[in-house]
Amino acid sequence: MGFRMGIVGLPNVGKSTLFNALTRTAAAQAANFPFCTIEPNVGEVAVPDARLEILAEIAGSKQIIPTRMTFVDIAGLVRGASKGEGLGNQFLANIRECDAIAHVLRCFEDGDITHVEGRIDPVADAETIETELMLADMDSIERRLANLARKLKGGDKEAADQDRLLRVAMAALEAGRPARSVTVSADDQRAWRMLQLLTSKPVLYVCNVEEASAAKGNSQSARVAEMARAQGAATVVISARIEEEIAQLPPEEAGMFLEEMGLEEAGLDRLIRAGYELLGLQTYFTVGPKEARAWTITRGMLAPQAAGVIHGDFEKGFIRAETVAYADYVAGRGEAGAKEAGKFRVEGKTYEVQDGDVLHFLFNA
Repeated sequence: MGFRMGIVGLPNVGKSTLFNALTRTAAAQAANFPFCTIEPNVGEVAVPDARLEILAEIAGSKQIIPTRMTFVDIAGLVRGASKGEGLGNQFLANIRECDAIAHVLRCFEDGDITHVEGRIDPVADAETIETELMLADMDSIERRLANLARKLKGGDKEAADQDRLLRVAMAALEAGRPARSVTVSADDQRAWRMLQLLTSKPVLYVCNVEEASAAKGNSQSARVAEMARAQGAATVVISARIEEEIAQLPPEEAGMFLEEMGLEEAGLDRLIRAGYELLGLQTYFTVGPKEARAWTITRGMLAPQAAGVIHGDFEKGFIRAETVAYADYVAGRGEAGAKEAGKFRVEGKTYEVQDGDVLHFLFNA
């Protein structure tokens, strides 16, 4: 399953620096001027999961294949982007193609790096971007409602559902609330996602702080955390500059560098996991002598659909799933030990896959 997180923010907040560190490449040009990113750069990153190496060691797997997320570095938005200011319209379209938004906020002072609005205020920056996305959504909704008018006269049920949901979203936006604040019924979830409203996407606020504040944050990141709590959103504190330095080091040196900086782990690992959590994702494993592999699914997914992530034929011909919980697999030092301990289970089509399950699917070809 492919999941895309768009990295957004005002110019010169550290988006491209963060992207470079995430993807371990220099594909995104980081420079001290607006719109240094002209095309959205795309990079896939492994989701850190220590369980995978442990499983591989137990099973003697020759290869380890982690699950992955896609990050999209989207050029800096500015006030007026919803009306095409800067390179607005082009990049609003790039955001629409993402599943979630990582909103990078500048929480550091640096006289050598200009701020597009001449001040350091991450909460105001967040409001600027949110306003532009809301305005873009309102413009999109108005156009779509006009286009639906003819279908509504013809009694088109799908058009009627779209019209209803668009009007619910517009009411929220006109009240100054993003579309993600709307509570949508289970029956409407698919149609709601199909609307692809910018402000319906979950948001993770990424506080980019100076190196000295990487461990605990600073007063500016604290303000962002307070804002996020009020919204029911999440935050991650990170120093993009530190992460870029770590990205250039071999693993053993990176660990020493983190220890010297007083950091328990790389901020990028926390960022990736937070994005994973934000999207409601979890991991199951397939393990054998050839490979130990992690697979991404959404929470609550049933066994046949989880099997379909590997191959569509697995879902179509699903018979059953043989499963061992991660902790039981480790305690038994493998499937055989888990069986001896009575921890090996056979599950059917209604089984809800749990995070960390080690699975083997049986299916009709």
